[in-house]
Amino acid sequence: MPSPSFLIHPIAGSLLDHVRESARDAWGTPVEELTDAPGSPLRCCLRNSRPGERLILFGYAPPIPGGPSPYQEVGAVFAHAESCDGPPQWTTYPDEWLHRPQILRAYDSRGWIHPATTMHDGNEAETALREVLSAPGVVEAHSRNITYGCFMFAASLAGLDE
Repeated sequence: MPSPSFLIHPIAGSLLDHVRESARDAWGTPVEELTDAPGSPLRCCLRNSRPGERLILFGYAPPIPGGPSPYQEVGAVFAHAESCDGPPQWTTYPDEWLHRPQILRAYDSRGWIHPATTMHDGNEAETALREVLSAPGVVEAHSRNITYGCFMFAASLAGLDE
C-alpha cells in the first residue's frame, strides 16, 4: 500500500501581504525589519534566509482546525520583507528543513492537540509526518521549532482540504 501524500502549507500570501503593507501584525504590534539574518527560517517560501536578504519578524497565530481553540498560540515568525515566489502549498517536505529536528503537533477537527503529536530527530522527516497525519482523528499537523517552539508550516493529507 503506497504511503499517503501530504500537502505542506506556508503562511498564506494574502496574510503576508497585509503584514508587509500595514507594518503591523494581527495584534497591532509593529513588524521588526532585519537587514541581515542569514539562516532564519522563512515561512513564506519555506527555506532558510541568505546573507543580505531583507526580512520581517512578526507575531503569528497559525490557524488551526475547528476555529478558535484553547490550543491557539502566537509566536514570532520570519518572512521576506518583499513578496517572494513561494508556492501556496508543497507536496514534499521543505528541502532545507529535512534534517532539522522538529515537533510535529497533531490537531483533531476541534482544534485540540491530538496524542499523535511527536518529535522527529531530523531523520526520516517525511515518514514521521506521514505517520502523524495518518493517525485516526488527525486532520492537520504543525511543524514547530524544538528550541523556540515557533510555527514552521502546517501539513495535511492530500485530498482532505481541496
